[in-house]
Amino acid sequence: MAPSKIFMRYSTPCSLVVGIELDTVDRTILHILQEDARTVTAEEMGAAAEVSASTVRNRIEKLEQAGVIQNYHPQIDYAQAGYQLHLFIICRVPRAERAACAEDALGIVGTVTVREMLTGSNNLHIEAVAEDASAVDTISAEIESLNLEIVSIEVVKKTHAQPFDHFGPAPQTNNSSR
Repeated sequence: MAPSKIFMRYSTPCSLVVGIELDTVDRTILHILQEDARTVTAEEMGAAAEVSASTVRNRIEKLEQAGVIQNYHPQIDYAQAGYQLHLFIICRVPRAERAACAEDALGIVGTVTVREMLTGSNNLHIEAVAEDASAVDTISAEIESLNLEIVSIEVVKKTHAQPFDHFGPAPQTNNSSR
């Protein structure tokens, strides 16, 4: 793997809410891990970040201990695994019940992720996979049994993703025209 260097454009440290400061080396490591955490070596990341492999390993350990890196997940092609239907289910639930309902929804067979939305009335989004229409009906019935109102069920055609490479400060809006 030959990591690109486009993510090296930030030269100033980035402070996070939790108190850890990310520098260019940390941001480079995070970007590369998002691209390919499975096969990339510390030596390859070190070459891209212009540091030694031992520095990379130390930085990864620091990022894990700080909770910045929480886990390593494979990217699954659900259709290849026999789940032909990839669903995005938008639900509505009273705000006070949202967290408990999210936990309960994780227990439904076929659920991949549950997102609690901070704003809006459609405040619980469930990603699920199913083998066929009958399995979709089963998932829907289980969601409704949790007293969640299903607003819509969408079938995902394709998901496009990329590694987040903007670990620097957020771009500032220029309000000087006022």
